[in-house]
Amino acid sequence: MRNNRIFRKLWNRRAARILLCSLPLVFCPLLLFGAQNAPSISLQLSSGQAEPQKVALALEILGLFTVLSLAPSIVLTVTSFTRIIIVFHFLRQAIGTQQMPPNQVLAALAIFMTVVIMMPVGKQINDTALQPYLQEEIGYDDALSRAQGPLRSFLFKHTREKDISVFFSIAGLERPQTKDDVPTMVLIPAYVISELKTGFQIGFLIYIPFLILDMVVASILLSMGMMMLPPVMVSLPFKILLFVMVDGWNLMIGSLVNSFV
Repeated sequence: MRNNRIFRKLWNRRAARILLCSLPLVFCPLLLFGAQNAPSISLQLSSGQAEPQKVALALEILGLFTVLSLAPSIVLTVTSFTRIIIVFHFLRQAIGTQQMPPNQVLAALAIFMTVVIMMPVGKQINDTALQPYLQEEIGYDDALSRAQGPLRSFLFKHTREKDISVFFSIAGLERPQTKDDVPTMVLIPAYVISELKTGFQIGFLIYIPFLILDMVVASILLSMGMMMLPPVMVSLPFKILLFVMVDGWNLMIGSLVNSFV
């Protein structure tokens, strides 16, 4: 047995040496073959003075990719998504279900509702800015200016003047005389603040009936001497039943959509 173990150790060492020595013989031809067939790479730099149109097109493509990378932030700040997702989370907390519906379901529903609500604005942007630009009837700057019109109208409609004044004070700008004097960079954060306030107001109204139900259940349990039983656990089925009986999803989604009309 001892001789067999010694023989196995010697054989394993010899096999390892043979394998290490054979690796260069295997990979060297592959490296040489790859080096012979590798294409040559050349880099050319030009000032762009000879073909300014191509340079402008490249800059427009770069700007487009930049906008696409910021698409999630744009959806959160200049659409109805903020108010909808806030109300959904308040509803879930008011009912008492921790992870039901899941965040993915709420986010997906909020996105589809945002698409429906923003469809008139998107149609105006498409008719007045995008299609003329694609047909080369207007330039890039003119298309951007036309696209801001419907979007700014939507933002002004749902933004409080008090919030706009706050951001004018923060930026150190003079008080505007007309809506055209309000920069878009000031209008967007003011709109977000207004949406946060509106979402919290709706969330407060959603909390009231469920809070009353919790208080009633807690009073009943206290009168029955069942103080060790958590009232939230007992009231949860009744809150779910109440929400289903009044068709809560239909009422809430309809109210949210009508709040943007």
